[in-house]
Amino acid sequence: MSGFTLNLLATDRSECIDGVTSFVGEDKSGSFGLLPGHERFMTVLGFGLARVRRTDDQWEYLGFPGGLLYFLGNECRISTRRYLRDTDVTRIAGVLSREMLEEERALDETRHKLHRLEAEMLKRLAELGRE
Repeated sequence: MSGFTLNLLATDRSECIDGVTSFVGEDKSGSFGLLPGHERFMTVLGFGLARVRRTDDQWEYLGFPGGLLYFLGNECRISTRRYLRDTDVTRIAGVLSREMLEEERALDETRHKLHRLEAEMLKRLAELGRE
């Protein structure tokens, strides 16, 4: 079976994986799979693991904090902030839970601080408008 190309695009690196015969991922609707020759497809990946099978029948696992998947013309592109790639599902699951969950917590804290800053700026603008 001929495969398709998987392009992983992150903020800090990118990789091209040729000879992919199967991709299994998850979005808000649940698990889905892609095989070579799939019709055009786009979805938003959730936080978690995906698995990729190559022409040598080996499975690899990918960890994402979420991302955008676009499949067209036997090429699958995944855009994400960051990803992990490993052949050992236990190892990647552990790293995913430690590193990426900490990253998500830090991003949530930053978002919270930005909301507080925005509220303070709006308050100050209202005070200036009254003066």
